[in-house]
Amino acid sequence: MTLHGDDDIEANEPGLFPPPGGPDRPRPTRKTVFGWFSLAASFVILGVLALAPAPYVIQQPGPVFNVLGETEGDESVPLISIDGTETYDVGKTLDMLTVSVVGNPEQSPNWFQIGKAWFDRSEAVVPMSLYFPDGTTAEERDEQTQVMMVNSQQDAVAAALTELDIDFTSTLIVGDIVEGTPADGVLNVGDEIIEADGVGVDDVTELRDIIADHEADGPMSITVMRDGEKIDAEVTPTEVEYTDGSSAFVIGVQTTETYEFPFDVSIKLDDVGGPSAGMMFALGIIDKLTPGPLAGDAAVAGTGTIDAEGDVGPIGGIRQKLYGARQAGAEYFLAPADNCDEVVGHVPDGLDVFKVATLEDSLSALETLSTGGDISSLPSCSP
Repeated sequence: MTLHGDDDIEANEPGLFPPPGGPDRPRPTRKTVFGWFSLAASFVILGVLALAPAPYVIQQPGPVFNVLGETEGDESVPLISIDGTETYDVGKTLDMLTVSVVGNPEQSPNWFQIGKAWFDRSEAVVPMSLYFPDGTTAEERDEQTQVMMVNSQQDAVAAALTELDIDFTSTLIVGDIVEGTPADGVLNVGDEIIEADGVGVDDVTELRDIIADHEADGPMSITVMRDGEKIDAEVTPTEVEYTDGSSAFVIGVQTTETYEFPFDVSIKLDDVGGPSAGMMFALGIIDKLTPGPLAGDAAVAGTGTIDAEGDVGPIGGIRQKLYGARQAGAEYFLAPADNCDEVVGHVPDGLDVFKVATLEDSLSALETLSTGGDISSLPSCSP
């Protein structure tokens, strides 16, 4: 047998040594190159689109305020202050909720933010036009919501005093007139409505009742104060139908109420707008004006508009407020009855929700909580 050393082996013998420069690699085909280029281009396009502005805004749980507590800032003061009458110790927590809105016509959220919000149960994506009708700027909307907040605070005081049978005076003012309606050209914005059909009018509910009783049975007398002068006028109510199938007789005015209370009630809450805290303000005022805490040691949150008669109305962003309440430690939540369809299926774990249609409903729920009563007997939102 002949043995060969390494020097005796042919360098180019197949299978023994790779050719100089390493093994042969297949060249990418034109189709492969095009595929990789297309994929990279797609990622670039998706990235650009993700950062493009979207015609939506994002609703998120906003700050939570205890109406029985103090405001936060350089100088803490009671959120609700009452001067000129006796007040009492209050309960633990009556939280009012807010909704933070991400986006405005000047700075829209991008599609990446919108996509992320879709998968967050505590957030909601809504068309920007719902918050900012055509031509409305962020500054204009802030001004509008601040006016709503001030009006809701006054209505809350009126509702609380009405519930407690404390007398006060109210004035009904024409705030707007719908073009083409019976009041157009007859009444003026700023008129103080004194009488309708010979009956004294103190609030919008009384005016609606008088109009409803009169129906379209000829002209109805309206007495107003205008620039210090008493003026008698006539309007004929007309019937309008609403999208829900109901109808009502109207004269075409939108009214606002101004009040004169027997003592001072001040609500200090900066940078928050809208009317949705009305019910909680009313409960906070009642808690301060009556002996014993309304809800005992229960941690309660809630939301809802309110009018001087104590009717609780629906609000926007109920889902975000439910999550905001739970995150703040609330165990119980007072929700407007008209928001129940949005509540069902969106209640965070650990939160009991009771539906309320009036201020009395809310007070009844708080009494049950404070006395350790059967909360299962309280009305709730059901599918």
